[in-house]
Order: sequence, then C-alpha cells, then structure tokens
Amino acid sequence: MGRSGRLFSLLRPYTFLFVANSVATLVASVMDGATFVLLIPFLRTLFGQQAIPVGGGSSVERVLAAVAGPLLAAGSPEGALRNVVAVLLGTLVLKNALSYAAAVWSIAIQEGVVRDLRVQLFEHLQVLPLGFFQRTRGGQLLARVISDTDQVKTTVTAALASLLQNISLIVVYVAILVGLSWRLTLIALVCAPLLVLIIRPLVGKVRRRSREQVEDRGELTSLVSELVGSIKLVRAYVAEGFEAQRFRRLADRYRRRVLRAQRYATLTSPLSEVFAGVVIVLIFFVGTRWALGQAATLRPEVLIAFIAVALRLMSPAKSVANYPTAMAGALAAADRVYEVLDLEAEEGDRPGEQPARFAERIEYRDVSFSYDGQAPVLRDVDFAVCRGQVAAIVGPSGAGKTTLVDLLPRFYEPTGGAIHMDGTPITRFTRRSLRALMGIVSQETILLNDTVFANIAYGRSDFSLAQVEAAARAGNAHDFISHLPAGYETLLGERGTRLSGGERQRIAIARALLRDPPILILDEATSALDTESERLVQEAIDRLMAHRTVLVIAHRLTTVRHADLIVVLSEGRIVERGTHDTLFAAGGLYRRFYDLQFRV
Repeated sequence: MGRSGRLFSLLRPYTFLFVANSVATLVASVMDGATFVLLIPFLRTLFGQQAIPVGGGSSVERVLAAVAGPLLAAGSPEGALRNVVAVLLGTLVLKNALSYAAAVWSIAIQEGVVRDLRVQLFEHLQVLPLGFFQRTRGGQLLARVISDTDQVKTTVTAALASLLQNISLIVVYVAILVGLSWRLTLIALVCAPLLVLIIRPLVGKVRRRSREQVEDRGELTSLVSELVGSIKLVRAYVAEGFEAQRFRRLADRYRRRVLRAQRYATLTSPLSEVFAGVVIVLIFFVGTRWALGQAATLRPEVLIAFIAVALRLMSPAKSVANYPTAMAGALAAADRVYEVLDLEAEEGDRPGEQPARFAERIEYRDVSFSYDGQAPVLRDVDFAVCRGQVAAIVGPSGAGKTTLVDLLPRFYEPTGGAIHMDGTPITRFTRRSLRALMGIVSQETILLNDTVFANIAYGRSDFSLAQVEAAARAGNAHDFISHLPAGYETLLGERGTRLSGGERQRIAIARALLRDPPILILDEATSALDTESERLVQEAIDRLMAHRTVLVIAHRLTTVRHADLIVVLSEGRIVERGTHDTLFAAGGLYRRFYDLQFRV
C-alpha cells in the first residue's frame, strides 16, 4: 500500500462521519452553485422580463424552471423579484448550515486520525529493539510523535476540508457552466492542462525542500531536549553562549530551508491566479462576441451568470492547483512517521511461547553476544545460579557485565548459546511473563514526573496505599517520604530531580519490593552514593535480596563478599569464578581488584 493509501486507511474507523461529511459538502456545493444560477431570474426580473423564459433557454434554466419555477413566478415584477430574493436567501442559509456541519465533522475526523496515528506510533515505539533507542536521538523521536503526526493532519485537512470541498465545487460549477454554454466551457477546459504543466516542476522542488525542513525541525527538538537534560553541565562549564550559538546556527539553517521551500510553494498561487485570469479574459472576449450583435447566440444575462460562475470557480481551482505543494511538507512528515512504523518489532509474544516459571535454576550456556554484528561483547559465557543463591558479576568497565544481566529479561537476544530456566530456553517464554519474575534496580534510577505513590506502584493500579507504604518502609524510604510536602502524593519532578541519589535508589528498591519478584537484578545499585546513603540503600538491598535469586553487579567488592558465586569478567569472557575466599586466595584478577580498593 502506498503512502497516501496508508494515510487514508486511517479514515476507516470514521466511515460514517466521512460519508456524512462528503454528502454535506456535496449538497453545500450544489447550493453554492445555485446562488449564482439565481442571478439569471434576478437579472431578467430586474429588467422587466419573465423570471424563467418560457419554452427555451439554457439547460440550466430548464432545470431551474422544473425545480423552482412556480415559486419564482409571480403576477407583478415586484412580487417576482421578492420571490427570487427569498429563494436566494433560503439557499444561502441552507448552504452555510451544511458547510458548518461539514467543517465540524471534518475536524472530528482530523483529530481522531491524528490521535490514532500518534497512539499507533507510541505503541510501536514500545516494541522496537533497544538498539533503536541507543542510535536515535530522543528529540527526533519526540518530533515524530508530536510534530510530525500533527503535520500529517494537514494531509487529512487538505483531503477533507479543502480538497473534497473544492473538487465538489469544481464539479458543480463546471456542470453549471456546461449547462449555460458548453462552447465557452470547452475553451476553459482546453486551457486547464497547461496549468498542470506549469506547476508540476515546482512540486518536486517543494517535496525535496520539505523533507530537509522536517529533518531540521527534529534536530531543533533534539537540541532543546538535550539542553533540558544537561542544564547543570552547561552552567558548570559556562557553556551558555556555546549552546546558544549551536541553536542559532541550527535555527538559521532551518529558516533558510523553510524559505527555499516556501519560495516555490507560494509561487503556485500567483501563477495559477494569473493563468485563471487569462482564461477569464479569453472567455469574456469570446462571450461578448457571441452575446452582442444581430447574430447573437448567447443572451446577456446568461453570459453574466457564466462569468460570475467562472470567477467563483477560480478560488477552488487555485486551491486544487496548490494542493500538491501544500501537501509536500505533510507527506514528508508522514514519511518520517512511517519510517518508524515500518521498523520490525522485536518485543511482543510469539506463537508457541509459554508463560515463564522459575523453581530451581538459571543457566547461561556458552552465551555470546554482539551489538548489530559488531565485535563480540560476550564470548562463551557459561555459569549457573540455583534458586535462593546470590551470583555477583565483577570486572573492569567494558567487560560486558550489564550486557550479561540484560540478556536474562530478554532486553536483547544472545547471538550465540542460550540462557535456560529450569532446563527450558528462556526464548520459549513470553517476555511479559518472564519479566514479571524479575525486579531490577540499577545505578541510574528512572523516576517519572508523577507522585511518589505512582512511582513505587509503577505499571500497576491494584496496589493500595498500605501496600506501598509497607514496601517503602522495607526499602528505608518511608521516613524521607513522610517529610515531603504532600507525602506519597508529592510530585517528584522530571526524572525525580527533587530527590537525592540515595533517595531515588530507595524508591526503586521499594518499587521492586512491592512486586515481590523471585529473581532480582542489581546493576551497580550502591555505586556513586555517599557513606550514609550507601548504608541505608544497602540495608534495603539486604532485605530485598532475602530468599531471592540475585544477580548483582558491583564495583564495591564489600557488597559481594558473601555471594554464593562470584563471576569475574574480562573482555567479555569469564576469567575466574568461585566464592570470595577461593578467588582471594587464587591471587588473580579478583584479588587485584580487591587490593586496589582496600590495600592501596
């Protein structure tokens, strides 16, 4: 399905409204044309003639006589004129009532389509591979979800409120013109293809410039998003001027590209209007020759009505001529939206996957992994953790520790080997049920701009305040929460900026405790904390680890001395494994780490 087809497939849920809108628009267009046709009986009555000629007249006049002949007929000229004005006013009222209804329905469809597309894009983002988010700037994603989807509304607006209405008007007006004088109409229709040839080269230029324009708009959004997230860094390095210059350069580039696009887009309007003006002058010249003189074949009132309708036709014709250039920006934005929607989803359950269960053992069997075909991050990793045991993963930075634990909840899939749970490869389990078995607490605690309660109960709406408070007490978080302005209803701000690092960690621990998972993953959960915060967090972690199977990553080896198994990674391989005592006695890499922390 092409791009336009995919966009208009979004109208399917709004079929009834679309049909109602189309009917109202068509009838309103007929009413609009009728107001100009009524010029003929108005002019005839004004000049003392019968409102509707008897017998002859153009085909339009014959239709008018059949529809409203008795109403327009009257005994006196004043009565006939009064009747013509009354019919004209009634037609105008009906036409505008229908136009209003069509506009309201059109807006309802537009906003519904944009909402549906936005939700579809947001939901698809949640099932894309994590690698996509690592290589895509956050501001670009924000621009696609908000700005680009809003731009797509232009497509629907142009199709419903503008294109549909203008095409209906053109059809009605051309039918009226043919009914008034098919020969004059033929002159206009013969000239019409020339306008297409004039405008077509401009459309291609506008499309190319519009694509550049929406890309730059995404870059502007990215830069603002980065600034908000790194404002402390900017101020610490007195880089306000540097950032302002970066933004000014990008904003100036965006301005230049908008101007280039608009230079071509705005050219279509004067070109089409001048062209239409030339055609009207040609019709006027030819029509007056046919309406004047002894061999006149066209009555003056019909010529006046023809020119009035032709002049009225200029506006919708110009709008349709401008349609391709007006659509260029919206279609460029739609391309960016569908680029994301066309990416293959990695998340979600597959046929044949079953609910996960954990009773005895987690095993890494010859597991290897690389990101997007790059150099391997893990090589032939092989170890096992029994239920209730604590396995510590240690090693230098870049050894693959975080990647190793990220494979267990299937954030990524191994490129070699497999992870088994109770003898079953975890790829046979649904991701949702597998992750429900796990609680994850990392150094980079993620909190939302929501209440304390909502952050601890994240993702669930069935927890009571008593349950949340109990989890917070166990996580050493209740005391500081109680001193917040609104307690558990306090808004934490963007990324939880109202809290210290240790407080954020304790909120994350309370979040994990509330779910009571059988498996726990701790990724450097106590690093970068001061001594008192580390003590409070460590106490909470000790409660959290009790009676659970734990995989813990830590640089501070005091936190893993009592682990049942310590796995030492270096350059993606296991170089040592065992308990603290055996590894310390072996004098290998683990011993060197320990000596660096406690002996130097």
